[in-house]
Amino acid sequence: MTHRSVSVVGLDADDTLWHNETLFRDTQERFHDLVVRYADDDVDIDAQLLAVERRNLDLFGYGVKGFTLSLVETAIEVTRGRVPALEIENILAWGKDMLAHPVELLDGVAEIVHQLAERYRLMIITKGDLLHQETKVARSGLADIVEAVEIVSEKDEPTYGRLFEQHRVDPVTFVMVGNSVASDVLPVIALGARAVHVPFHTTWALEAADAHDSDVYPTLSSIRELPGTLRAFERRS
Repeated sequence: MTHRSVSVVGLDADDTLWHNETLFRDTQERFHDLVVRYADDDVDIDAQLLAVERRNLDLFGYGVKGFTLSLVETAIEVTRGRVPALEIENILAWGKDMLAHPVELLDGVAEIVHQLAERYRLMIITKGDLLHQETKVARSGLADIVEAVEIVSEKDEPTYGRLFEQHRVDPVTFVMVGNSVASDVLPVIALGARAVHVPFHTTWALEAADAHDSDVYPTLSSIRELPGTLRAFERRS
């Protein structure tokens, strides 16, 4: 497929524009240290939590609230009900702290987003809990810079296709930028758009992608490299 010049850039939010997964990892470590005191020695707490998160995904979706409910459910399961109510209260308090945590932009994000806005239509496309993601976008200071903010329950081909139609975006002029190959790269490439992978140092296991040909998209070490990558796309158009 022949691509035209880039006109619209989609930006993932969590772990692309601001810190997110680190907060989940820190809370999971605290959870492990709490629950291990009440669990049998042969229980793999982290593996059980991942299994609970996987089976709850269709019910709770992505985000802190679903994560917190999965923590509570896992605590009850791995301790066979021995976990005290006071510890469940502590887990719920951690979830509330995560929801209220300040938004911390990643290095270079504010500068680069302002720079890109002078040349391209920008969209933030993120998945997760609607209220929490709306709050994070507002706290980030980026809401007034981008043209649109889309908070979706899943980032797959049907979702991106709907967004292209809704915002009148020709896929051949669109580039998605994000840290997740599974959510930010492969679905848009399948629709004829382009993508840029900007890895975060840690990725949730349920966001891991199967083996794929990484030659079809660039991987950057920092979002600061994005303007040059977009210009390179345009030179090849």
